[in-house]
Amino acid sequence: MIPVRSLNDRAVALFGLGGSGLATARALIAGGARVTAWDDSPASVEKAAAEGIPTGDLRAADWSAFAALVLAPGVPLTHPEPHWSVTRAQAAGVEVIGDIELFCRERRAAVRRPPFAAITGTNGKSTTTALLAHLMRAGGRDAQIGGNFGPAILGLEPWKQGRVYVIECSSYQVDLAPSLDPAVGILLNLSPDHIDRHGTMEHYAAVKERLIAGIEAGGTAVIGVDDEWSRAIADRAQAAGKNVVRVSVRETLDDGIWLDGTDLAVNEKGARVFTLPLAGIGSLRGAHNAQNAAAAFAAARALGLAPEVIAAGMRSFPGLAHRMEQVRTIGDVLFVNDSKATNADAAERALVSFDDIFWIAGGKPKEGGIAPLAPYFPRVRKAYLIGVAAEEFAATLGQDVAFEMCGTLDVAVARAARDAAASGLAHPVVLLSPACASFDQYRNFEVRGDAFRDLVNALSPA
Repeated sequence: MIPVRSLNDRAVALFGLGGSGLATARALIAGGARVTAWDDSPASVEKAAAEGIPTGDLRAADWSAFAALVLAPGVPLTHPEPHWSVTRAQAAGVEVIGDIELFCRERRAAVRRPPFAAITGTNGKSTTTALLAHLMRAGGRDAQIGGNFGPAILGLEPWKQGRVYVIECSSYQVDLAPSLDPAVGILLNLSPDHIDRHGTMEHYAAVKERLIAGIEAGGTAVIGVDDEWSRAIADRAQAAGKNVVRVSVRETLDDGIWLDGTDLAVNEKGARVFTLPLAGIGSLRGAHNAQNAAAAFAAARALGLAPEVIAAGMRSFPGLAHRMEQVRTIGDVLFVNDSKATNADAAERALVSFDDIFWIAGGKPKEGGIAPLAPYFPRVRKAYLIGVAAEEFAATLGQDVAFEMCGTLDVAVARAARDAAASGLAHPVVLLSPACASFDQYRNFEVRGDAFRDLVNALSPA
């Protein structure tokens, strides 16, 4: 745990008692804050109280007594409308912050600031976060990993010499961290997502840009420049005097890291200074993972690792569950769990990585559906549609892709496995890449991916 001493002996309101909220409450209490915690869920309040966390109905509280409202990232700050706790805090002139902000304040107060890398983007941030932590550990560093991926940031181990913090930041967390100031900031990409929570794409991009704009003096901004939003952010960061490393998987960069065939090319002032082959690294298959690898390479160099050490670490990276996870091969059929693909942009990354796909898609649809994926439909031998989105997806597939209305994941897995095994193709792939949220049938994408894995592992061998 990282005790939060910056609010010692101050009254603090805390709303949201999920995993990160509980970790934040513990850290505040350990640092001497006088916490009043609450949640809209009575069960969550009861759980916190049983743990000894002081609770109290913040609707009836005297907000003038609070120094801050610490808000869980899942609670609306601005859209579709501010949560009632935010409204109460703002009316009383109380600042509204999150756990990432508290971490940053404690880090600035440290005698020696520990190295801190913050990773954001619409897609790929969890893989990049895990890969960067893996590279640092492969290089002999003590890497703490958390934030939006893994343990809550304030539940990590406190500072010590040589320890580095590798933190995934969602847009919600960045929005609650006004003084976010990492030593290394990574912005991978931007595409429409979470617009219901940010109102417009412009606001969503502006929130993400704060992670780059706040990079500490002498730090490094690593930015993917394959979309117009991120490219503009890179230009603004460079104009502001930031040290910017550009990353691309679509174009040659005279300065930056780019994908040259199956190699990462590291160029400085037009000259090749290092080449990192990615061919044969199954956990980094596809152009999207090349982008993740390039960003992690740049960040690891900025944190002091030699290119040769980074290259060795890349080769030993095991990959992540639910992110193009290779679950099992039965006969010639590969089963891939890409449950993390909760929008079309994420699903695209899987569709471009395989041929002869038996595609399981559907769930709770997001804006735009799967229409943007039409260029990749020729790779799909058949689709198996589940969840609320099934009818919409069937209309989009139309006459271009054969499909079955399966309704539930168990039916889809059984039918896709049957058809792939009977296809006679050399390398058929049963791919769960839903292009949808999971909330119509599953609590989250992890539960959906676990269900897929269990279903596949229960299949009879060929």
